[in-house]
Amino acid sequence: MNEKELFDLATEARKSAYAPYSSYQVGAALVTEDGSVYTGCNIENASYGATNCAERTAIFKAVSEGHRKIKMIAIAGGSGDKTNFAFPCGICRQVMREFSEPGELKIVVGDGRGELRIHTLEELLPESFGPEKLE
Repeated sequence: MNEKELFDLATEARKSAYAPYSSYQVGAALVTEDGSVYTGCNIENASYGATNCAERTAIFKAVSEGHRKIKMIAIAGGSGDKTNFAFPCGICRQVMREFSEPGELKIVVGDGRGELRIHTLEELLPESFGPEKLE
């Protein structure tokens, strides 16, 4: 699956977002090491701390199905019909770190004009703390 196809799946997943408080809908789609694809959306809660981001929704779905390594994740976010560059928050970056190789995980973000930006997790989370630090 290429970056554009994965971003299109994230854009589709965005339609399921539950965002009554922020009106900022986010969708994510990821590919695991074996090529399996999982999607997720943000799910807000009146108790704001209970809100879950789209990226973590997709990752948790993959992990709950036995996958432990993600290779690429695409994120589509914005308000209303507008899609803008929606980079993952710090918590999502840390969760990505748990289930990827930082220099290998591709993070794809895009906008409504079709422009895609691709970064590695290592670029977005330098000097990260991962499982190997606990060995």
